[in-house]
Amino acid sequence: MWKRFLAHVGPGFLVSMAYLDPSNLQTDLQAGYSHRYELLWVLLFGFIFVLIIQSLAAKLGIITGRHLAELCTSEYPKYVKYCLWFLAELGVIAATIPGVLGTALAYNMLLHIPFWAGVLICGASTVLLLGLQGYGARKMEFTIAVAMLFMASCFFIELSHVNPPIKEQLEGLFIPRLKGRYAVSDAVALFSVLVVPHNLFLHSSLVLSRKIPSCSKGVKDASTFFLVENALALFLALLVNVAVVSLSGTICANNLSLDDNNRCSSLSLNSAAVLFKNVLGKSRSTVYGLALLASGQSCTVVTTYSGQYIMQHWWCFTRSSTYQHSCDHTILCAAICACSSPEIQ
Repeated sequence: MWKRFLAHVGPGFLVSMAYLDPSNLQTDLQAGYSHRYELLWVLLFGFIFVLIIQSLAAKLGIITGRHLAELCTSEYPKYVKYCLWFLAELGVIAATIPGVLGTALAYNMLLHIPFWAGVLICGASTVLLLGLQGYGARKMEFTIAVAMLFMASCFFIELSHVNPPIKEQLEGLFIPRLKGRYAVSDAVALFSVLVVPHNLFLHSSLVLSRKIPSCSKGVKDASTFFLVENALALFLALLVNVAVVSLSGTICANNLSLDDNNRCSSLSLNSAAVLFKNVLGKSRSTVYGLALLASGQSCTVVTTYSGQYIMQHWWCFTRSSTYQHSCDHTILCAAICACSSPEIQ
């Protein structure tokens, strides 16, 4: 049983990385400062919703034996098909840009590399990592799973140094509340960053990389294994998001200097590094930078990988041509981020 289950492990961890991208971290940091632990319930209910949707996408691929992009192509009229493709590609590009920016910012924190150079390094490393698919989908899944576990370890280490109150965290997770200024808008922001449509295309494609028996029992077992694996991966992603919210909520609730209080009031990915350095020490700021690097680079790879599957199965392109499209897509996003780097810095 365990061997059969392990054969299905991988797709859930790869798609779950999309819920740990730099835009999620930014929203979590701001929610933690503004409301401490009161909005953790939004994350819990949001990830339950995500589990349901992602499981349906996986089951679609298992039962039909076809990708979501293929089904959209065959089931919808031509004009609807073109609109869906355009929106899907636009969503992939929009989701890739935060990953590129987060990676460049992490390089700047850790190695003091100029922002534009970090963007170019991110683009080059993404193209190289996408080359792993030539050795099978499982190599890509393993690489992203390792990055996800590394990122989780970094934030758990950070959290262990601030010791947030467990009782308040549990209350925030299971008791819905919307108190304080901008609580509704912040709750909407926390939930909205969990809406990742391109993951549905990716998940329905990845499950087909396994050999699934055509009998009803084989399909049922595969659906169960993928559901359990997806639940485990999303549970880990939920824990990381909770850790980030708790981290900023605990630090900013302490007696801080005037400068650090000002940083808390306008907390961002960049200012969080300075805040952690001042409050927790330089080593903790380095750990945060490594976690941001893992988040940004993995997010860029996953979103570009999603775009490749969308292009490949929507227009029936070959793998080599879609890999070229992925490279072009990465270069485009890198160019956009590099051109906007002066404003970001």
